[in-house]
Amino acid sequence: MKHDQYKVSVVIPALNEEQTIAGIVSRILTVNPDYEVVVVDDGSNDKTANNAAAAGAMVIRHAYNLGNGASVTSGSLHASGDVIVMIDADGQHPPENIPELVSYLDEYDMAVGARTTQSKTSKFRNLGNYVLNHLGSWIAQHQIDDLTSGFRAIKKEVLLEYIHLFPARYSYPTTITMALILGRHFVKYVPIRNIQARKHGNSGISPMSDFFRFVNIMMRILIMFSPQRFFFPLALVTFLVGISIGVYQIKQHSGVFGSSVLLSISGIIFFCFGLVSEQLAILRRQKNETTPLRKQVTHAEK
Repeated sequence: MKHDQYKVSVVIPALNEEQTIAGIVSRILTVNPDYEVVVVDDGSNDKTANNAAAAGAMVIRHAYNLGNGASVTSGSLHASGDVIVMIDADGQHPPENIPELVSYLDEYDMAVGARTTQSKTSKFRNLGNYVLNHLGSWIAQHQIDDLTSGFRAIKKEVLLEYIHLFPARYSYPTTITMALILGRHFVKYVPIRNIQARKHGNSGISPMSDFFRFVNIMMRILIMFSPQRFFFPLALVTFLVGISIGVYQIKQHSGVFGSSVLLSISGIIFFCFGLVSEQLAILRRQKNETTPLRKQVTHAEK
């Protein structure tokens, strides 16, 4: 299916965004009146839901706040489109770039609107994103230009494979990016120069605590898809430390004590656990791992 034949659903998680939500919905429908716009009001105590509905969106209401990831999950499951576009409700992302993102789905499974040096975002946030992008690239062994961007288009059939992994709060962009890359899907980063900083309200992200949350998500996805890359270094370091302590104990005390034995045995256990986990990961993804490659070949043949 070509990109101009996709039915597009735009999912917008929103919490107390009455000042911006109507404008975002209107701009989306101006870009293409056939787009389905799904606004998830995540327990707002203002007029977010009413303003979104008045602007032409389908509104899903949470009785109380569940979190950003839970909102995107709700909206995506209610959406009827072949493609799900995720965009923030605070006006940071330009809806006018949605067709550009969708156009890349002829060849890729997900297109991400990536921030650039021209994007008007805070220097502190840029520094955090820089560190996360490089850490994510190292873990995934694949170049990641913007790990945490909330502006992206993804084929719904691919999204549904991984949507159960989304955390209730932050960060679904980190989760879906790492899952698709490690799951051998195709991800395209599209530079978006006119991404803005939030104009109203406060971000729900805490830079310090959520940084470690993002790292935890990356490690969790790594263990799920390629556990031996986590357990082998852990096993090797633990085993070598145990052996080194044992050699020292023999030289200094003419005997081996429990700490070195425990560390050495722990290293062997970590290694074996990694082997078993790797086999389980291979079996889990076996039925799906050739799907993106098969689609790519089919597209090329056409």
